[in-house]
Amino acid sequence: MKVFQMIADGGIPAFVIIGMGLFALAVIIERVKVLYKDYAISSESFMKQIRGMVMKDQIEDAITFCANQGDKPLPHVVKAVLERSDRDDESINQGMDIAMAEVIPKLGKRLGYLAMIANVSTLVGLLGTIQGLILSFEAVSFADPSQKQELLAQGISMAMNTTALGLSVAIPVMVVYAFLHARQGRLLEEVSEHSAKVVDILTTRHYAPLSMQGVVTANKKDNQPPKAPPRAS
Repeated sequence: MKVFQMIADGGIPAFVIIGMGLFALAVIIERVKVLYKDYAISSESFMKQIRGMVMKDQIEDAITFCANQGDKPLPHVVKAVLERSDRDDESINQGMDIAMAEVIPKLGKRLGYLAMIANVSTLVGLLGTIQGLILSFEAVSFADPSQKQELLAQGISMAMNTTALGLSVAIPVMVVYAFLHARQGRLLEEVSEHSAKVVDILTTRHYAPLSMQGVVTANKKDNQPPKAPPRAS
C-alpha cells in the first residue's frame, strides 16, 4: 500500500519511472534466459568432441554435431569454420570473422536499454524532485494560508517520492546490467578462444611433424664430404 501511495504522490514522473522499471524487468528476464540458459554450453566437452572428429577427418560429422546444438554461439562459429575446411587458410579465417560478426550483436542485444533506463530513471526522479520543490515554493509564496500547509506537504511528498522511486529502479537495474555485461564478455571470450583453436587445427593438421631421427639423418648426409670422382683406368 505504501508503494502505491508513493506512486500516487509522485505524479506523472512516478508513473514514468514505474513504466521504465517494468520494461527493464522484461529485458532482464529475457537476457538472463538467453545468456545463462540458451547460450550456455560445456565448452571443454564440446571442443573435445570436435577436436576428435577433425583429427579423424570426420568434418561432415563435426558440422552435423554443431548444427544439432541449436543457436548457441560457439557451435555456430565453429560450424562456419568447419564448412570452409576444404579451402585455403585465408578463407578459413575469413569464415571465423564473418561468424563472429554475426554472434557479437546477439550477445549484446538489448543490454544497452538497461544502462539507458538506469540513467533516465534517475533523471526523471530528479525532475519530479524539482517539480515538487517548485510546488512547495509556490505554496509558501502564493497559496492561501488555509491551503499553504497542504500544498507544501504535497510538494515535499512529490520531491521525496520521485527521488526514491528513481533510485529504486536505477540501482537494481545497474547491478543486473553489470552481471549481464560480464556474462556477455565471458561468452565472447570463450567463443573467440575455442574457434581460434579450431582454425589452428584445420590449418596445421596436414603438416606432419619432422622427427628428430629424420633431422639427424639429414644432417649427417649434409655433413659428409663429397666423394672423390672415380679414377680413369
